Order: sequence, then structure tokens, then C-alpha cells
Amino acid sequence: MPMLGLKIDVDTYWGMKNGVPSLLETLKKFNLKGTFFLSIGPDNSGRAALQLIKNPLFLKKMMRTNAPALYGWKTALYGTLLPAPMIALSFPEIVKEIIAGGHEIQFHAWDHRRWQDELPRKSEKWIREWFAKGIDGFEKLTGKKPTAFGAPSWTIDDRVLTIIKEYKFEYLSCTRAKAPFIHESISVLEIPSDLPCFEEIDAQKEVSIIADLLKDGKTHVLPVHAEVEGGIFQNQFKELLETALNRNIEIIPLKVIKDKLDIKNLPSRKYKMELLPGRHSPCAV
Repeated sequence: MPMLGLKIDVDTYWGMKNGVPSLLETLKKFNLKGTFFLSIGPDNSGRAALQLIKNPLFLKKMMRTNAPALYGWKTALYGTLLPAPMIALSFPEIVKEIIAGGHEIQFHAWDHRRWQDELPRKSEKWIREWFAKGIDGFEKLTGKKPTAFGAPSWTIDDRVLTIIKEYKFEYLSCTRAKAPFIHESISVLEIPSDLPCFEEIDAQKEVSIIADLLKDGKTHVLPVHAEVEGGIFQNQFKELLETALNRNIEIIPLKVIKDKLDIKNLPSRKYKMELLPGRHSPCAV
């Protein structure tokens, strides 16, 4: 049976406050479960303004996706003109709702924006502290350690993988590769987001584009963002779910994919960085 994994990233305060409850309602309506990757710490989204100057592709993406409608104007000021609010740590009751709904919950970030924009310039000490603070916050919210990690913006390097190995995660979802593989340097399973994000493709055709990619009958993972499919793209998301279910595609959290994979026969290789269509910066693949 073909399978569609839902990898739901929560990147911002707005996404946690507004997008997650909307997604929980949608998933409950369809009687579906997904995997929520939570950003735990400060929302420094306002620092993205620097990218508008440095990276023309980022400006193009913001214009194409109608960023103010996606994230709200306050989000554009967090960490600069406004204090950076904590993301998941501000909403412990919503975290409890995710768990009560039977969804998988995993670790996505401490400070999403700084990782996304500054990782190559940060020290190994900074990366270690980032993980320590994020996982400590995750434990306070859930009462347990995460068993998986999904890197912000699918951005990693060799230092990150070395540190990841110490946490003994059961799997990672840190790349946009086409199929699962084993990270050769640390022998950890990677379950990638192989489908495009809604905001990366033609706004008039996004459902049909993704639906066509599901016709091969294989296992896929859809990267969902609380700010997008839990916001102005929620109707398109519902349409895609209906399309998949009508085709008898099993829609599941990533842990189910992990349990069904024949890990011993997966290829082992090193990731590489690649600029994908619709993205403003390279992703691991």
C-alpha cells in the first residue's frame, strides 16, 4: 500500500499559536496522525530582514509566498524591534493537545532562524549549546527525550552529524533526498522530505503537482509547515489529503515509515548540499 508521511515543522510563534491548532483540527477531521517537529526556543524571525539584502532568492520567495499573510507583521519584527518570544515553550497546553491527539512529536530547533542563516559561521560549542537548550526544553514540555531530529531548513554539516550521533536518535529527517538512506558517517537512518513544499511551487497548481507525484504508488514524505498549511494554504492541504485518501494512500507519521523500512537494505552514503527549485538556499539531499 502506498504511504504518505506527514512531517509538520513548526518554525515560529505564530505557527505554534495559530497554525498548529488549525492543523490539529484538520487532522482530526480526517482521522489522521502526523509527526510534529517543534521549534522550542526564541522566534528570531525578524532577523530574516538581513536576508532580504544579502540573498535575492529570499526576497523573491517572500514576494511569491505573500510572507506577511503567511507569518503576520509581528513575526517580521521578532528578535529585532520586538523581543523574541519563545515558540513551543510559550504554549505547553498546545503541546499537550498534540500528544493527546496521538501524534508523534519530535525536536526541530532551539533557535530556528539563527541556525538557518548562520550555521556555517557558528562554532561547534554554539551547536552543542543549541542542542542542549532545545532538548532540555523539549523534555520540559513532553516529559521525555526526542527520538528524532529534523534540521531547520534541511541545513546540516559534518559537525552537526558528529553531535547528533551522541544523542542516539532513532532516525533523522534532515534532508530533501529522494528516498531513505543511512548517513554513512554516523550509521543513522534518514527519512527525507522528498516532495516539494506548497510554497515552493506554482500557487495555482500546487495540489495537482504534488498529487501527480503520488501516482507512482511508493512511499513519500510531505513537508508541511504550521505557518503554511495551518494558515492561508489550509484549503489546498485539505484538498491534497482528500485526493490521497481517495487513492487509498495510507497517511501516517514518520515513525510508522521507520518501522516499516527494511533498514538493512538501504544505501549508506554521505549527504550533499543542493539548491532546489523554489528554495532560497541549499538543502541537504
